[in-house]
Amino acid sequence: MSRSVRRATMRLATMRLAPGVAAALLLTAGLVDAQLFKLTREQVVEITADNPFERFPDGRPKIPDALIDQAKGLSAEDVWAVLPGKNYRNQWADGFQLLHPGTKMAGRSFTAQFMPTRPDIMGALTANATKAGIVSYTHQYALDQLQPGDVFVADVFGKGAEGTIVGDNLFYYVYKATRGGGIVVDGSVRDVEGLSDIPMPAYYRHAHPTPIREVMLTGINVPIRIGEATVSPGDLVLGDREGVYFIPPSLVQGILDRADETHIHDEWTKRKFDEGKYKSQEIYGSPRDSALKKEYEDYLAKRLAELKSQRAQKK
Repeated sequence: MSRSVRRATMRLATMRLAPGVAAALLLTAGLVDAQLFKLTREQVVEITADNPFERFPDGRPKIPDALIDQAKGLSAEDVWAVLPGKNYRNQWADGFQLLHPGTKMAGRSFTAQFMPTRPDIMGALTANATKAGIVSYTHQYALDQLQPGDVFVADVFGKGAEGTIVGDNLFYYVYKATRGGGIVVDGSVRDVEGLSDIPMPAYYRHAHPTPIREVMLTGINVPIRIGEATVSPGDLVLGDREGVYFIPPSLVQGILDRADETHIHDEWTKRKFDEGKYKSQEIYGSPRDSALKKEYEDYLAKRLAELKSQRAQKK
């Protein structure tokens, strides 16, 4: 059977099954030119075809560091103003516990999918890992592939007890490997007292003292679900006090550009309110008076030029 036929057959089969069963099929039936727990570079490129940036060797989109740094100035509302209009309505997850509520999180998603341990599938995964020269196929294998600027995003199916993806030692490892990127886990962490001393953002469902057990790693840098959001490898992960957005790379620049205008509009509006001369309806959301409208447009153009100059100087 040819490579294209085998690939098409696999896709057809998985489309007819529930997501969990489809994932298991992809893992156990064997992807062409790939380990059981990864997509090929070609497949990663295929599911992230709109990516406008460079890529890591495995195909994962590599949003530039400068844009990640700029994204730390975004709010959830800035993102919401764009994504639904682009038909991306399932990119927001909330209901987390936050380790450092005042710390903004921004980075590239490194995804990991976990499932409850099942001996037959786990046996296939372990055997395949051994063939690939992997000595220990555990959650730490995924952690050891993290890059600077990554956010480790793990679907641990909401598991509390024994779903603890990191404690303070591995959390510190993630902190060093990603240079403070962060973690998002639909599962749990342990040793929050120790974690709290490490200046890296973390979003998690539960805290529990047990070590991780009865969990198997079923996918690395594959699309996963976090809450009601779908996360693709290489998404911009943006976390604030409200929750986490997972932003397709193709929309990052547009969101940042629109956010600049929104922030400048807010800045100008508050300045006018500070003057104490205007009712809210005269200024917000748009100035009614033509002279005030011209004043705002001039202010907007000036501030946008200043921001452009400042960012050019940082490059």
